[in-house]
Amino acid sequence: MAEGGALLLESITAKGRKRATIQTYESHIRVHLAPFFGAKRLDRIGRREIQAFVRHMGRTGRSTKTTFNALAVLHGIFELARREEWVLVNPCSLVDKPRSAESDPDIHFLELEEVEALLRAVPDNDLGRVERPMYLAAAMTGMRQGELLALRWRDIDWTARRVRVRRNFVRGEFGTPKSKRSSRSVPLADRLAGELDLLHQQTQWRGDEALVFANPHTGKPMDRSKLLKRFKAALRAAEVREVRFHDLRHTFGTRMAAQGIPMRALQEMMGHRDFKTTLIYADYTPSAHEAEWVEAAFAPTAPHEAQSLTKP
Repeated sequence: MAEGGALLLESITAKGRKRATIQTYESHIRVHLAPFFGAKRLDRIGRREIQAFVRHMGRTGRSTKTTFNALAVLHGIFELARREEWVLVNPCSLVDKPRSAESDPDIHFLELEEVEALLRAVPDNDLGRVERPMYLAAAMTGMRQGELLALRWRDIDWTARRVRVRRNFVRGEFGTPKSKRSSRSVPLADRLAGELDLLHQQTQWRGDEALVFANPHTGKPMDRSKLLKRFKAALRAAEVREVRFHDLRHTFGTRMAAQGIPMRALQEMMGHRDFKTTLIYADYTPSAHEAEWVEAAFAPTAPHEAQSLTKP
């Protein structure tokens, strides 16, 4: 398994996959796959052994998502092994995938008054003066955290009122956004433009190549773990229910959908590669006439029809 994993890492590295992706694959191999399968030859691993691995992941408290991701890496290992003729078939395709008992069909977001409470609760200090407009930007542009951390002043088009998303910052490295569609521009609303202009006046890091949401003391990207701790502290201070930073992105998606923006336009704004991802916001689109449509569809057309509907 370790040898097959090394071959997979070599393959995806040669294909130019992002370092964060390579690190994720390596982690699954080192933490989950190699310890479980040990030195067992790949051609000795079949559906039963992989099904046992799935059960093991569940017993040890691993989430369904983690199990799915580990299986995806394992599938990749066996696909390479099949091409090298080490195995005849890929046994992963025969495995019953785990069902998610913990999946939440609802997306989580903040109401407008909760966003305002969060912004008011941010401390008025050096870090707070950077993080307050960052939270507002996340809610008013739908940008991912990594995209915000990588945003530079040259990406703010004040004249066109656009924010251009060209880079991200993930696991300590700058890189391109999550997908090709993630490279995009998003509208710059007046309120956010005003907050960013104030930040530009206050910060010492205001050159075109400087980071918009830089650490005020170093000019470097914010430490993600410390940023999240301060974000959660601000939520508590605001007496707002706990959400993830990513849920500020959902706040943008739900608010824009509620305004009636076409789903295809929202897909472009949020940088979703798959349109199905954008459709999670479809339930929040205006539906003022739907009740009237149902009423019209079932409206009786004659007196005797109305009476027949009331009979048992």
